[in-house]
Amino acid sequence: MVLDRRVVREFLEEELKEIPDDIFKDEIAEIFCKYVEDDYYEWLKDNFKSFFNYGKPYWQWVREKIKKYGGRYKENGNDI
Repeated sequence: MVLDRRVVREFLEEELKEIPDDIFKDEIAEIFCKYVEDDYYEWLKDNFKSFFNYGKPYWQWVREKIKKYGGRYKENGNDI
């Protein structure tokens, strides 16, 4: 995932009432984006492990989640 740096900068400008003079707005936006992107990747890995049972997927549970969120899967060759 890559964040839109312009949008992040605008967001930070609205949320941060004061930024010290020695910190450039572009730099703080870039570093914040990198922080969020790194954290997002770690979050994604953790959720992958949890969702897929640490590499041993419980497929019936996955099917139930697919149904719950309105997705599709095949049963006996037919779309469900």
